[in-house]
Amino acid sequence: MKNSKPTIYDPAFLPNNIYSGVPSWLNLPVLENESELSSMDAVVTGVPWEGGCTIGGYSSCTEGPKAIRSVSIRYTGYLPDFDLDAFDYLKVGDFGDVACRNGDYPLTFEAIRERIGQIEDAHALPITFGGDHGIAYPIISEIAKRHPKRVGVLHIDAHLDNYSNFGDDEYARCSPFYQLYNDPNMDSTKIVHIGIRGPRNHKEEFANAKKYGATVILAREIKENGWKESIRKAIEIASKDTDLMYITVCSDCLDAASMPQGPQDMCGLTSYELCMMLHEAGLAGAKGMDFVEIYPDTLSYQTAAHDACWATLYYLNGLAERKKNEGEQK
Repeated sequence: MKNSKPTIYDPAFLPNNIYSGVPSWLNLPVLENESELSSMDAVVTGVPWEGGCTIGGYSSCTEGPKAIRSVSIRYTGYLPDFDLDAFDYLKVGDFGDVACRNGDYPLTFEAIRERIGQIEDAHALPITFGGDHGIAYPIISEIAKRHPKRVGVLHIDAHLDNYSNFGDDEYARCSPFYQLYNDPNMDSTKIVHIGIRGPRNHKEEFANAKKYGATVILAREIKENGWKESIRKAIEIASKDTDLMYITVCSDCLDAASMPQGPQDMCGLTSYELCMMLHEAGLAGAKGMDFVEIYPDTLSYQTAAHDACWATLYYLNGLAERKKNEGEQK
């Protein structure tokens, strides 16, 4: 008989399932065991994590994976834009949530690394819903262990997130790319920051990007040159002499009109521009993505959670189109 004692006072207890009452993403198969991963093309996982909150107090981003899964059940994989259903070509499952203990970086980041390592070693693509943007560091760093100096990154955001630290917090959501610049398995010149804009950036961040040779594509450039030329430039940089590209998306890359659940960043991408750029990245073969920093408590419409679903489906559609094209060429 299983131990029926409550676990609330057990310091060794870690949650390991999707929150009760929440569906898997798109109602896709729930993966209970690591052995099931190798049969998947892509694997969804959630990281309901918040580290140090750089905007004061609490942001509700811990509810992100739950919100994204909850709204996802109204969607299919078919996009009339491209007359293609991603799930005709891709097999995707939901591996539940990474065990998190908010504020505990060592425990949570090690759990993230373990989960991403399992997915990578099964030769599936990780799709991660956060959580704050600090999770990009352990995710990308773990992938880079398997491809030293050969991982390109498309970082789509309003902010560079490359502070050396936030006070005494070196792993805060504003610092993951500083950690990646200095990761022994990363080449910082293969990191492209896309959509950067606005008065919540600091001069130090631009100095850090320049120091480490990262590329910055401003939101202004995307508006003036067009999304297609901008993502073409980014992909060219991130894919040159690399084994793979990875995408990390912060919701505030979107203009406040398209992303009302969080800090209000104006002059940003439209949801159309973001989805089309992600489709192009999928078509170019990007091998995994995360979508972070949605704040479900701030608006009942759950616009940001819907944005995350659309963005991921456009990426998967591009990936499926690539697979379809490769099959037709054989």
